[in-house]
Amino acid sequence: METNTRKSAIIAALHKFVAQRPGLEFGNYGDVSAYRSEMRSITADRHHAETLLAAVSWRDSITADDLIRASEHAFSGRLSIKIEGDKVTIDYCAGQYFPTEYRKAVCAVLASALWDYTRTHAMPAPSGKIKRMAGVGAFKYETEHNNIGGMSPGEWLRKHFRAEFGRTVANRWFN
Repeated sequence: METNTRKSAIIAALHKFVAQRPGLEFGNYGDVSAYRSEMRSITADRHHAETLLAAVSWRDSITADDLIRASEHAFSGRLSIKIEGDKVTIDYCAGQYFPTEYRKAVCAVLASALWDYTRTHAMPAPSGKIKRMAGVGAFKYETEHNNIGGMSPGEWLRKHFRAEFGRTVANRWFN
């Protein structure tokens, strides 16, 4: 299978995986309000996953291998992506309760792939010295490490993702 075809197959399989019904059991909840609250959270996870899937799909530099590598370490490696011939299999090993986790796992894998891609392809080269101050009237300290416009590389990446995805998605998946 070609590289672009492999990535497209993985994206399609992830879309299908995210679109499946969560299968919440009403009996696990004390009342309707708790059940609906959980459903709202699960639905928000779906929207985040769809947003991140769209961002990954249009970045040609993110390959199928990058997604597979991200799945091996993000979310404790519990989401696995396997390619056998023309078939892509997405498998998730639940930690607590599958319905509340499987979309979060997809988001974590996609966020990891996006973070790695942006760090390597979009982030300017860091250099220089940065001065930090902690609190009013507290101590000052200076560290020598790489910075970009007075920000650490991590701060630059978080700001970049906040601009691209908005505060809600960025704070949840890129902190």
